[in-house]
Amino acid sequence: MRFGVLGPLAVWDSSGGQVAITETKVRAVLANLLAHHGRSVSADQLIEDLWEGRPPGRPLNTLQTKVSQLRKALGADRVLRSPAGYRLRVEDGELDADRFQRDVEEADRTDAPGARERLLSEALGLWRGPAFADFADAAFARIQALRLEELRVEAAERLAETRIEIGDGARAVAGLRELAEEHPLRERLHGLYMLALFRAGRQGEALRTFHDLSTRLRDQMGVDPDPAVSGLYTSILRQEPESTVLPRVADRPRSNLPSPPTALIGRGPESAYVREVLCAPHGDRLVTLTGPGGVGKTRLAIAVTRSLVKDFPDGAWIVELAGMGCGATTADLAERVIETLGLCEGAADSTFDLVEWLRGAMEDRRTLVVLDNCEHVVAQVADLAVALLAADGVRVVVTTQEALNVPGETVFPLAPLTLPERVRDPEEMIASSGAVRLFVERARAASPGFTLTAENAPAVAAVCRRLDGIPLAIELVAARLRALTPEQLAAGLEDRFALPTGPARGRPARQQTLRAMIDWSWNLLVDEERRILRRLAVYRDGCAIDGARAVCAGGHEVLDVLSRLVDRSLVVREGTRYRLLESVAAYCVERLADAGELEDVRRRFVAFHVREAERADPLLRGARQREALERLDAETVNLRHALELAVRVEEADTALRLVNALAWYWRLRNRVAEAQRSFETALRLPGGSTSARCAAEGWLAAFEGRWHRKDATAEEESSRLLWFAGTNLYHNGDQKGGRALVEEALAGAREVGDLWVEAAALAERAGHRLDDGDVFASRADARRSAVVFTGLGDRWGRLRAHASLARAAETGLDHLDVTGLLEEDLRAAEELGLWVDVIETLFRLGRLASARGESSRARYFHERARRVAVERSYASGVVRADAWLGQADHVPGESRTEHRTGAFPGGGGPNAA
Repeated sequence: MRFGVLGPLAVWDSSGGQVAITETKVRAVLANLLAHHGRSVSADQLIEDLWEGRPPGRPLNTLQTKVSQLRKALGADRVLRSPAGYRLRVEDGELDADRFQRDVEEADRTDAPGARERLLSEALGLWRGPAFADFADAAFARIQALRLEELRVEAAERLAETRIEIGDGARAVAGLRELAEEHPLRERLHGLYMLALFRAGRQGEALRTFHDLSTRLRDQMGVDPDPAVSGLYTSILRQEPESTVLPRVADRPRSNLPSPPTALIGRGPESAYVREVLCAPHGDRLVTLTGPGGVGKTRLAIAVTRSLVKDFPDGAWIVELAGMGCGATTADLAERVIETLGLCEGAADSTFDLVEWLRGAMEDRRTLVVLDNCEHVVAQVADLAVALLAADGVRVVVTTQEALNVPGETVFPLAPLTLPERVRDPEEMIASSGAVRLFVERARAASPGFTLTAENAPAVAAVCRRLDGIPLAIELVAARLRALTPEQLAAGLEDRFALPTGPARGRPARQQTLRAMIDWSWNLLVDEERRILRRLAVYRDGCAIDGARAVCAGGHEVLDVLSRLVDRSLVVREGTRYRLLESVAAYCVERLADAGELEDVRRRFVAFHVREAERADPLLRGARQREALERLDAETVNLRHALELAVRVEEADTALRLVNALAWYWRLRNRVAEAQRSFETALRLPGGSTSARCAAEGWLAAFEGRWHRKDATAEEESSRLLWFAGTNLYHNGDQKGGRALVEEALAGAREVGDLWVEAAALAERAGHRLDDGDVFASRADARRSAVVFTGLGDRWGRLRAHASLARAAETGLDHLDVTGLLEEDLRAAEELGLWVDVIETLFRLGRLASARGESSRARYFHERARRVAVERSYASGVVRADAWLGQADHVPGESRTEHRTGAFPGGGGPNAA
C-alpha cells in the first residue's frame, strides 16, 4: 500500500489501484494521522482538529465511527489504537513525502551531476499538486504543507543549479518558469532563473527578470534586491557569470522602508536608545524625534526601524506626511496611513470617522509605524498617534520639530553630530567627531581619493563647526569637493555666515545656519538651474520628468538640469521621480515668491494635474487600466494639492474638472469618503460651467446613493453617470429607480455607440434579471457584457460581468462553470490592487465550490478571503467569512446560500470602501 500527500490525499493498493475514501471527515482523519508521521494523536486532539472547536453531539462516538470507516478502507492493522491515541502504520517507502525527502537527501550526497539530476527529477516527479492539497489550510496540516512546499522549491532550485552545471540551461529554464511565477518575491529562485536564461542564450530575458523582480520588491516591500542577485545581474550584464550557485537569500518581512544608499554615521548611541525604548515590554510605545530641519530625524528613524523589521511580523512602515497641507485633518492623515499600509478604506459615507475606523483596523497587529515630517500638522498627528496606540501591538515613531505632548510619549531631541573639540591628529578627529566622520565619508564619495590630512584638517573642522554639525548641511557642502578644496569651502562659508540672509526673527540659530548654507549653494547655481530648482518646489510629493517640464515651462533641457541638481544633492531621484529635500523645498518656495513666479507656477501645476487626470480617466476603462491606476496612485498627493490650490484661488471650473476626472479612479480604489469630500469642496465654490457643475452634483449624489433629475442636457447627464447612479440606487434599496436609470443609460450608450457603458449596463441589468428569476436573460446580458469588456481590454469590466455569471451559477439553475473565469479575474484584481474585488471574487469562488459539493475547496476560498480581509482591514469581508465558516459544518445547505451583498464588485454595493 502507498500513501500520497504530495497533492490531493491519495491511497493506492499493492496493484496500483486507488483506494476509494470519499467521506470528508474520514479523509481528514487519514490526513491528520499522515501529518503526524506515525506518532499517536489523542482522540481529543483529533476531535479538535476535525471540527475546529465546533464538535458534533457525542463527538467521541462520531470519531470512532470515522476511524472504523478508515480501518475498513485500509485494513484493521493499519489504524492502531493505544492509550496515547490513534496512529497510522506506514512502512518505510510507502509515503510519497518520505520517498521525496530520501531522494533529495541522496542527491545532496551525490557528487556526480548526472546522478544528482536524475534523483532530483524523480523526487520532483512525485508531486501531483500542493502538499495536503485537500487540507492545506487545516491547522493540523498547515505546518507540514508549508515545510514540504519549501523543500519542493529548494529541490527545484537545486535541480536547476545542477542542470546549469551540466550545461542544460534550456531544461533549467523550463523547470523554473512556472515556479518563478508562483513565488514572485523569492530572490534566490529568480536569481537562478536569470542564470538559467543566460546559460540558455537568453540574456535579454534574464535582465528583464531582474528588472521585474526589482520593481516588485521595491513596490511591494520597499527594499532593493539582495546583493547576491544584484551581483549576478551585473555579471550577466557584462556577460561574465562566474558562479552557477547563488548564496541563500533570506525572506523579507513586509515593509515599505527605503534602502538608504549610505550608512548612518555618528548615530550609534541615539540608535541604541530609540531601539531600547521601542523594544521595552512595558515602556512607552510612542517615540518622538525632535530637532531642526536637516538634523537627520528621518534618517535615524529609518535606520532604527529597518533594524527592527523582523520584530514586527505585520510590517514596519514609513508614512510620509510632508506632502499633506497645513489644513489637513486627522482623517486626511488617517487616509494616508491606510493607503501606505495597503488597507481597504472602510468608510461608506462622508460622515464616517476614519480615525475611529483606523483605530479598529490596527487591533491585533504587531506593527511599527513611522510618521515622518509632521511639524506642520502637529495637532492632527497627536490625535492620530493616540488612535494608533489604542492597539496594544502598535509602536509609533514620529519625526517633527516639536513634541506632540500626548500621554505615553518619549521625546528624544536629536542633537547635531558631535563636533571636533580641537584640531589634532586626523585619525583622532574622525574617531571623536561624528560631523568630521560624516564629512570625510561624503567627501570620499564626491571626490574619490580624498583623505583627511594634517594640512586640510583645520579647514574641515571649520566647515563642520560653521554648519553646527547639521548632517544635511554637511552632506550638501561635502558634495562641492568635486570642484572646490576644503579651504575654499571654509572660506565660502566664512563670507556668507557673517549675517543671516533674509529675516531671521523667530528662527533657531541652527535654522539660520542651514538657511545660509542653502543660500550659498544656491549662489553656485547658474540661472537656468535656479529657475528649475525653485519651480520644482511647488510639488508636495515629487514628480516625474513630464511633471517637471510642465511646471518649469521647459523642454528637453529640464532633464539635463535635473541631473546636475541630483549630482549637487539638491534634488533626490527615486526611480523615475524627483523630489526636493525638505529644507531645500522650503527655501525654494521663498525664492519662487521673491521671483514673482509663485502664482504662475502654481497655475501650471494645477493645469498639468487636471490634464493628467483627464488623460488618465478614459484609460481607466480599457487595456491601459493598470498603467493609469499606477500613475494616479503615484500622483495622489499632488492631485490633492492641485485641488487645494484651485479651491484656494476659487477656480471653480478647474476644481470641478479635476474631481469629475478623478471620480472613476476613486471608485476603483474604493476611496468613497475622499470622493465625497472632494466633490463637496469643489461644489462649494461659486461659478464654473453649468455642465461641469451638473456632472459633479450627479457624481456626488451617486456616491451618496441618491439621485434626482436635474434641469440639464443629455450630454450633462452622461450615460456613464446614469449607469453609476442607477447601480448605486439599486443596491441601496431603490430598485425601481435604479432599474430605470440603468435602462436609460443602456439606451443612451447604444445610441451614441459607447461600448463601455453598454457593457457596464448589461452587467448590471444581468443582476436585475437574475433577481427576477430570469436566469437565461441574465446570462445573455452577462455574456455580452464580458465579450465587450474583453474587446476593450478592461479587466475590471470582465470581473464585473463574470460576477453576474457567477451569481447565475450559484442559483443552481445555471450549470455554466465560471470558476476558470473567476480565477483569471482574481489574478487581475490582485495585479490591479483592487483588494475589495479580490475578496469578493474569493467569496464567489467559495460559493460556487460549495454549490458543487466541494466543501474543502469552498472552505479554502472563504478562509483565504478572510485572510486578505484581515490583512487589508476590510471589516465586512471578515464578518461574512466568519459567518460562512461558522455555519458551514452545522447547517445543511448553508454553504449554498446566495450572498446578495456581493452583487456589486466592492462588496454590498458600489459605495463599499
